[in-house]
Amino acid sequence: MKAIKYLFIAALMTGFGTAAQAQDGTKADQDAIKSLISSKPADYDKQVGNFLKKNKKNVENLLFFGREFISVKDTANAHKAAEAALAATKNKCAPAFILLGDIEAIGDNGGQAAAYYDQAIYADPKNPDAYYKYANVYRKISPREAVAKLNELRQQRPDVAVDALAGRIYYMSNEFDKALDAYEKADMNQMEERDLSDYAMTAFFKQKYDKALQIAKFGLSKKPRHAAFNRLAFFNSTELKKWDDALMYADALFNKSDSAKFSYYDYTYYGNALSGANQPDKAIEMYELALKQEDMDNKAKRAGVIKQLSEAYKNREDFPNAIKHYEDYLTNVEKATATDLAALAQLHIQHANKNEDAEAKKAAFLRADKTYEDLEAKYENAAEYATFMRARVNSYMDPDQKLGLAKPFYEKLDVLIGSKPDKDNTDKVRLTESYRYLISYYFVIQDDKELAKEYAQKLISIDPENAIAKQVLGME
Repeated sequence: MKAIKYLFIAALMTGFGTAAQAQDGTKADQDAIKSLISSKPADYDKQVGNFLKKNKKNVENLLFFGREFISVKDTANAHKAAEAALAATKNKCAPAFILLGDIEAIGDNGGQAAAYYDQAIYADPKNPDAYYKYANVYRKISPREAVAKLNELRQQRPDVAVDALAGRIYYMSNEFDKALDAYEKADMNQMEERDLSDYAMTAFFKQKYDKALQIAKFGLSKKPRHAAFNRLAFFNSTELKKWDDALMYADALFNKSDSAKFSYYDYTYYGNALSGANQPDKAIEMYELALKQEDMDNKAKRAGVIKQLSEAYKNREDFPNAIKHYEDYLTNVEKATATDLAALAQLHIQHANKNEDAEAKKAAFLRADKTYEDLEAKYENAAEYATFMRARVNSYMDPDQKLGLAKPFYEKLDVLIGSKPDKDNTDKVRLTESYRYLISYYFVIQDDKELAKEYAQKLISIDPENAIAKQVLGME
């Protein structure tokens, strides 16, 4: 917006006649006021008064002074400069009214700010800055009415991207659906860089990653070193799993963008892209960097990155570190879910399966079993799943069934699920596995053919064509 502001201030100065033209010493006085504001001498107000008096007919300087005063929150002298500019132009200076509106906006006096912006529109109906500032103040009350004000500008300035400004109002009001609709009506060739960036960000928020990438690439065609456009191209390529493109834009963001500042989010996305490109070692480096950023300032942020770090270690098949960081994630996440705890158990199982040492393998399986036990204790509705997985883990530890480690869990599943009048496919899959195990255990290990037949009968009731059940029941 600042770019528009000064562009139109400069253009508007041509309409004020001889009194508004830059006079000798303009640049010197501008430099002098900046120095005065910076040094703030004891007689500051007196010197400011002298400059305002000296430049009482130099509107360009008066507006410059006002903006400099606003930049240091010296609203009193900014107000004097604006009033002097209005006096010099007989109240026909739109930028001076805008300056007064900005002063009121700083003081959170939206109503008076809007009144000054309205006066700026009256003074110059073709000044888009006045319409936008009015709408920006009014958006807090009603974004729709704010956009209606912008539509008045369309009649005065058909060359201005009014729809883009409307999109900006909706974007700043977090009404992203309306923002997207407005931006899509605008010509991207007429948009400011800020609006192109917000347009792409809006599409990103709405998970329209292809659209967001298209907008970001359009922005890059004009400004290839623009940090926001490179970031958005990077993020959206990552979401689209275009790993090579994502890494290309990541390199552009981190190494080939002007004035780029980085957050934990940038490093996290870099880690995600590297993980997707099967470069877990580099991904781990990025996640570690993300955790060290200044904006990594709460447990929720840390939890998300730590979970990704654990995933990167898992991709490297470094299960001890994957488990360590996943446990760290569980301590940082605000409220761990049943799914979170189940994922930790799966890591223990994967760790066991990668272990060649029998004792280490057993220890990992036991940790998985304990995790599923904790899962059932913490989440009552997870009892069926936790029992089923405990049965499997114990069968892994006792593959020949001699110890019957899985038996009590498969029997418990029969109690939990077997009596259900309506069984879904998941129920049937779990019961089928349970009955097959129990048939085998009682028929082969215990030589209890009657009990084996009881379970075969239960199996045939949910799977009438099951060959094992038929064989045990003597039906084949």
